[in-house]
Amino acid sequence: MDTTDTKPQHTTTPPPPPGPAATPQRQAARGTARPGDRIFLGLSRGSGILLLLIMAAIAAFLSYRAATVLSKNHGNFFTTFEWNPTMDPPVFGIAVLAFGTVVSSIIAMALAVPVAVSIALFITHYAPRVLSGPIAYVIDLLAAVPSIVYGLWGALVLVPHLNGLFGWLDHYFGWTGILSWQDGPPRSLLTASILLAIMILPIITNVSREVFRQVPQTHQEAALALGATRWEVIRLSVLPFGRSGVISASMLGLGRALGETMAVATVLSPDFKIHASLLDAGGGTFAQNIASKFGEATEQGRDALIASGLVLFVITLLVNGAARAVIARRKEYSGASA
Repeated sequence: MDTTDTKPQHTTTPPPPPGPAATPQRQAARGTARPGDRIFLGLSRGSGILLLLIMAAIAAFLSYRAATVLSKNHGNFFTTFEWNPTMDPPVFGIAVLAFGTVVSSIIAMALAVPVAVSIALFITHYAPRVLSGPIAYVIDLLAAVPSIVYGLWGALVLVPHLNGLFGWLDHYFGWTGILSWQDGPPRSLLTASILLAIMILPIITNVSREVFRQVPQTHQEAALALGATRWEVIRLSVLPFGRSGVISASMLGLGRALGETMAVATVLSPDFKIHASLLDAGGGTFAQNIASKFGEATEQGRDALIASGLVLFVITLLVNGAARAVIARRKEYSGASA
């Protein structure tokens, strides 16, 4: 009888030694092996640091010039309804400018964002290809039009044709007080807001259109397979995915609306009063006030304008910071969950 042990023998095979290319590959993955990677890393890091230094230099310059004139101001800079920095003593404030800037930008966003998103959805999901291409091309051209051209169009075409709209608003909504009209020239904050909405419309449309094009096709096909209509596909798949992109596009448009100068200056009759009605001629914005008064201002007057520019600088930083915070909470925009 054969008593040979038939239990299988387990042998341990030593792992193969790492190849000579393992270490260089790991170094390449870290970006430390190739000279081109090191150069690109240095340029990218240097560009970011340079940008921060430029922003800090701008803030320091504005703060220094603003502190010089604010120490001489005999009015409250945030609540005074006057702008007389050349008086002795100077009296000036930004209450009217802050009100006009915020109100005109909010109205412009309320008018432009829904229309821009609707146009972007039409181009990407409804219009045939033979029609979507020309529409997208025209919108790209509108985004490149200089602001002074919009301002001239607003002064020569938009303002003369707003009498009917203002009369209609006064007839049906004048009882609110906010939309009452005294038959004056239609050079009001609402006029400036309409022009700003037209100006930021192409920017928001272009960015939103590109975001909607990045929606994974599998998401839309899955919704269609479950019996969803085209609108339900947009509501359940396209809009949730592109929410952060639309927010980014809106912030780009808001940045242009906050800082627009010549276009607003051509359609607005500036004064330093806060009018109860949006249809009354008058008001002002930070950028419009700086553009219209900087050329003829004295040194002290320029410092006062720089102080108002510092406030606009801070408002822009706060708006962009809030937008970044909102976008950071929407991780689905990155497509990682697709």
